[in-house]
Amino acid sequence: MADATTAPTATATRVCSGAGCGKPAKMQCPTCLKNSIAGDKTFFCDQDCFKRNWAAHKLVHPAAPLNNPWPGFEFRGPLRPYPQTPMRTVPSHIPPPDYSVSGIPESERREPQSSIATPLSPERIAKMRVACRLTREVLDIAVAAVRPGVTTDEIDRIVHEATVARNAYPSPLNYRNFPKSCCTSVNEIICHGIPDLRPLQEGDIINIDVSVYYDGFHGDLNETVFVGKVDAASETLVRNSWECLENAIAMVKPGVAFRDLGNVISKTAHAANHSVVRTYVGHGINELFHTNAPVIPHYAKNKAPGVMKAGHVFTIEPMINAGSWQDVTWGDEWTSSTVDGKRSAQFEHTLLVTETGVEVLTARPHTTKPHFYDQLEAQKAEAAAKA
Repeated sequence: MADATTAPTATATRVCSGAGCGKPAKMQCPTCLKNSIAGDKTFFCDQDCFKRNWAAHKLVHPAAPLNNPWPGFEFRGPLRPYPQTPMRTVPSHIPPPDYSVSGIPESERREPQSSIATPLSPERIAKMRVACRLTREVLDIAVAAVRPGVTTDEIDRIVHEATVARNAYPSPLNYRNFPKSCCTSVNEIICHGIPDLRPLQEGDIINIDVSVYYDGFHGDLNETVFVGKVDAASETLVRNSWECLENAIAMVKPGVAFRDLGNVISKTAHAANHSVVRTYVGHGINELFHTNAPVIPHYAKNKAPGVMKAGHVFTIEPMINAGSWQDVTWGDEWTSSTVDGKRSAQFEHTLLVTETGVEVLTARPHTTKPHFYDQLEAQKAEAAAKA
C-alpha cells in the first residue's frame, strides 16, 4: 500500500472519504492518480485515515491480470485471467436446481441414455415459454451495461441480481462447479468464459450467455455484442455468426434431420472464410439444463441422429471462428479459447418446433434482430450527427 499524496489545491473543497470521517481532505490516493481515477472516494484527510480505510478503498482500483496460474499452460491469444470475486448467493426462497449445492446435476445423470428426443407436452411448453421470456429479459439488461471500463464481473452481478429479482435461479451457477451466474466470452474466447475483474476495452467483442431456471424449467440464450467501435474484421465475424444461426433457424420444422443444420451453418460460415467449432453442440433443454437428445452439431457432414417433431425444444448455438475451428481449454477447465488466438463469435436461441415451423422462445420483443444491429445503427446516427 502506497502513502497518500498531498495535493492541497486539488483537495481544497473536498471532504475525506474515510468511513465516518468528514474532515477536510488534504491528500489523494497515488494509485488513483496514476490510473486517472476521479471522484470523491479518492481523497483523505491524512495518512492515518488513508491507511485505516485502505482495505475498502483499494477496491476502486483496477485489477491486474493474474500471473499464469497454470504453470506450463500456453495462452493462444492476448486475453489473460483476472482475479474473481466470490461466488454469489441466491435467496433461500427461490427454488434451485438439484446441482445448486453439490455442483452435480443428478437429474441429468439419471436421464435414460437415448438418441431419441421426446416432444414436450403443452403444459411443459407453457413453462418453457416463461423461463425463456425471463432469460431474454435478463440478457437484455446485461447487454445494456456493456461499455469500455465495465468488468465482466459487473456484468455477472447484473445478471445475477436481475435473475433473482424475477424469483429465478441463474442456471450456470455451480453447474458442474461453474463459479458464476453467466458466461462472458471475450475476443478469442469461444465459450464458457468466467466473469472476472478485467475491464472491457474499446474494440473488444463479448458474448454474454444467460440461462435462467424458473418453475422447474431452464431457458438458454446468448448474443455477441461490440464494446464501443470494433474493427471491420470483428464486425464481419459477428454478423456472419448471427447469419449462421439465422439460416439454421429458417430450416427448423417437422421432418428436418438434426444433422442437416450443420450443413447450412458450415456453408454460411465458409462463405465468409470463417470456421465452425466442432467441440460444442446445441442441446435439448427442459427441466434439465442439457438433455441427452437431441444433439445439434453445427458442422457439416455430422452424424447426429433424429428428425424434428412438433414439441421438440432445443438450442442452436454455433460458435464461429475467424481462424481455425480448433479450440483449447484454459487450466480453469471451463474457458475455451481458439487455438490460434483469433476471435470467435456466437449466438444462441432456444427453439420450439411447431406443427408448421418454429417458435423462437428466446426472441427479442418487437424485432428479430440481435443487439449488435442496434449498436451499428447508433454508431451510424452518431457519425451522421457529427458530419
